[in-house]
Amino acid sequence: MKREYFSHVSKGASRQQVDAQSGQCIALVDARFLVWLAQHTQTGPKQDALNRLGLAPFLGDALSHAGLDLDVKRIYWYTEEHESLDVDGQIVRQVLSHDLDGGVSLLKSLGQDLRQLALNKACEHVLLATDDERFLSVIDDAQLTGMSVHILADEAARQMAKLHQTDPGWGRLLSHADRRIVVQPKALADLLQGATGKEAQIHEDPEAVRESITEVIVSWWDDEPEDRREELRDALHISRGIPQEVDRQLLLRMRHRLTRALSLNEKKMLREIFRAVALGTHVPDLPHSRVHGADPLGATPLIEEPI
Repeated sequence: MKREYFSHVSKGASRQQVDAQSGQCIALVDARFLVWLAQHTQTGPKQDALNRLGLAPFLGDALSHAGLDLDVKRIYWYTEEHESLDVDGQIVRQVLSHDLDGGVSLLKSLGQDLRQLALNKACEHVLLATDDERFLSVIDDAQLTGMSVHILADEAARQMAKLHQTDPGWGRLLSHADRRIVVQPKALADLLQGATGKEAQIHEDPEAVRESITEVIVSWWDDEPEDRREELRDALHISRGIPQEVDRQLLLRMRHRLTRALSLNEKKMLREIFRAVALGTHVPDLPHSRVHGADPLGATPLIEEPI
C-alpha cells in the first residue's frame, strides 16, 4: 500500500492533530522579561546580558520539550537597550524604558505585530515571551483567527493553582495560552551572556555535521522500498519542500545522532541534502562508507516517530 506524503482533500483526524503540532513559529520576545526570567536561576552576581546567538536554538528546544515540532522562523526582539549585534532571523524593536512609560510602548509595538501576524495569517503558531497581563485581549483576538499562541514560562507554571494565588495576573495570562512552554532553569542560566555553550556551537565543524546528516539520510533512503522512493521522487518534482512525515523522522534521527536538535541552518541543510539524495543529484563525499557496507546508524538506537 502506498504511503501518502502530501495533503489531499481527505485526511484522518489523527494526521490533522499531528500537523497542528508541527510547522513554523514566530517568536515575540520581551527582552526585559526574558532577562528577569533567566536571573531567577543565578546564585551569584546578577548578569543582565543574554546570548542572542543562542536564542533560536533555546526557543526551539523549549518548544520541542513541550511536544511541538516547530521551526522558529523569526524572532522579534523588543528591547530597551541599543542593540549593535545583527543576528540572522532576528528583528530588533526598540521600545521605551519600562521605568519611563510603564511598558506602554512595548504593549503597542508587540501588540501591533501580533495583530498583523494574525490578520495576515502569516503563521499558525506564535511563541510569546512576556508576563504583561495587558496582552490578554490581543492574544484572544489572535486566537479567534485560528492562530495558536504559546507562552514561555518557568517552573511555576507547573502548579497553576498555586500561581493563581501567588501571582494572579501572571496566572491569568498563562491560562490563556494554547500551550505553556516551560523552560528548564539550567537552559535559562545558559542563555545568560558568558554562561552559554555559544563557543562550542561556533567551533563545531560544519563539514562534520554535513557528513553526519548525509549518512543519516542515505541510510534512511536505502532502507525505503523502491515504490515509496519513486513516489517521493514524483512528489519532490512538484514541490520545493519535503514531506512532513519524512522531515520529522530525519530530524528525530539527527537528534539521536548528535544528541541535540539541529539549528535552523542545519535543518535547511538536511532538507537540501535529502532532495539531492532522493533526486539522484547528490555526490557522496565519503563513498567508502557505503562501499564497505558500513552502517552509520548501526550503533545508534533509534526511536521511530509514529506517523
